[in-house]
Amino acid sequence: MKRLILTRHAKSSWDDPLMSDHDRPLNERGKAAAADLGQWLASRGFVPGEVLCSDSVRTRATFSGIAPALPGAPVLELKPTLYHAGPDVMLAVLRHGTADTLMMIGHNPGIAEFAHRLVSKTPLNPDFRKYPTGATLVVDFAIDSWADAGFGQGITVDFIVPREIAA
Repeated sequence: MKRLILTRHAKSSWDDPLMSDHDRPLNERGKAAAADLGQWLASRGFVPGEVLCSDSVRTRATFSGIAPALPGAPVLELKPTLYHAGPDVMLAVLRHGTADTLMMIGHNPGIAEFAHRLVSKTPLNPDFRKYPTGATLVVDFAIDSWADAGFGQGITVDFIVPREIAA
């Protein structure tokens, strides 16, 4: 059995219109949402042993906000190929994962399509299709190795968006 925690980066700042997309940081709401996500994950025992993360500033900052709440120290691997990756690239990266519980942090629109294609049955939450900032899917796979992961195999365990945590 393998478990994937699939998180879209938290809300980023658009304060500097000259800043490159890759370098945009989180805004204050995004920082708070990342911390809330960390608490939510830890409270449910959804703790990754490995984190595959886009190398953008906002994805790294999302993980930095989540990490303090997690017991232990998951191995963080920055993956430039996850920056605005589509579903096929995301699946290829996932297939190189090693931990039984793995977290992947990426971007829309690719992460929304990836999430939709991974699960055999989509969550009832209306936010699942658009996968807003901070959206997090927890999905299990009945496989022995991530190399065997494929579309349509995932069983949804949980799905949340940050505003639901604070509610």
